[in-house]
Amino acid sequence: MSQQRFNHELMDFLAVSPTPFHAVREMARRLTDAGFQPRPEADAWRLEPGGRYFTTRNDSSIIAWIVPARATLPESGFRMVGAHTDSPCLKVKPQPESHRNGYLQLGVEVYGGALLNPWFDRDLSMAGRVSYLDRDGLIAHRLVDFEQPVAVIPSLAIHLDREANENRAINAQTHLPPVLGRQGKGFDLKTLLRQRLEADAGAKVGRVLDHELVLYDTQPPALVGLAREFIASARLDNLLSCFVGLRALLNAEGDTGALLVCNDHEEVGSTTAAGARGPMLTQMLERLLPAPEDRNRALSRSTLISVDNAHGVHPNFADRHDGNHGPLLNGGPVIKINANQRYASNSETAAVFRRLAADEGVPVQTFVVRSDVACGSTIGPLAAAETGVRTVDVGVPQWAMHSVRELAGAADAFNLSRVLRRFFAAARQEESG
Repeated sequence: MSQQRFNHELMDFLAVSPTPFHAVREMARRLTDAGFQPRPEADAWRLEPGGRYFTTRNDSSIIAWIVPARATLPESGFRMVGAHTDSPCLKVKPQPESHRNGYLQLGVEVYGGALLNPWFDRDLSMAGRVSYLDRDGLIAHRLVDFEQPVAVIPSLAIHLDREANENRAINAQTHLPPVLGRQGKGFDLKTLLRQRLEADAGAKVGRVLDHELVLYDTQPPALVGLAREFIASARLDNLLSCFVGLRALLNAEGDTGALLVCNDHEEVGSTTAAGARGPMLTQMLERLLPAPEDRNRALSRSTLISVDNAHGVHPNFADRHDGNHGPLLNGGPVIKINANQRYASNSETAAVFRRLAADEGVPVQTFVVRSDVACGSTIGPLAAAETGVRTVDVGVPQWAMHSVRELAGAADAFNLSRVLRRFFAAARQEESG
């Protein structure tokens, strides 16, 4: 696949994935089209050698895997890629309706560590999951996406806030509620959701019970720059990594177990049933290998590449980086290292990734945070602690992380996909010494 085609597929994936629910639905669709079979967690599983399967939890986390055709898992282990499906955003409150000065607004709360300034003056839509009673009195769940702009968070004019450019503090409670229009006080969000479900999906909705909705920017992904060398989009952190891992898995061959895990809730700590600090991956591995001896043997032969975007050096803020560790956009994927284990990389696992990249002719960069700055983290240390699998943290460099619109290099995701494809396809390298 060419880089151009890859990037257009990536942008298509980003565009149809405004929430983790939509991202997992799209990943499940692509897996199904490629011959992977769903295995719901509540069902008894029957797995065949060479089989390709996937399972989901909460509609927002997904694990897909390939069983070796000839070798057994205790002999081959798993080659794993991990990412996360969630991004910082504005989440609609359960009872959000507000009427102030003749305007209809919605109450929102901040999900994750979002950059808030870029949310102002954007054409916002709304999407998520709705739970309702159908006409038979049964609880059902459907995804909804309004697609068109339905809300805006207008800035206050500079004339009324002369210090806005020097000293602007955002109050999440009072400054962020979006404006939906000049509607009467009879507006009810649940009624609107019922109407939307019946119009879009033909669902027979008796009563909407609850919802998990977020706002999102409707500006579509784009290639930008004089040479179109950057990708601009919402949710690059971390749906870009989910897509890269998915494309690599779909092309996986060979006789080593291959696995992709994409967890929800990384941006809020991962301590949920569907998060990386939760039991989803370990429970799945226990079902594949019920005998502890077999499972431990397989895990000892396994490697996890945790993929989450890295901080590219910003030309206007270069001093925020360690001088020797400022990754450049389009300079290649980044190995992320932290002495305090905020990243799971070590010399052993970094060497594995460097060799794979060298075999593909892909350059590799390194990120280490400044020694006087707190370091973020990923699902890598969490998954490593839960499973004992040796892990390396990598990602493509990007700017504007956690903004409503982020920027990455157009060559980096494609090159990372080449490395991950080789990771899934290559025979296991035995260490010497």
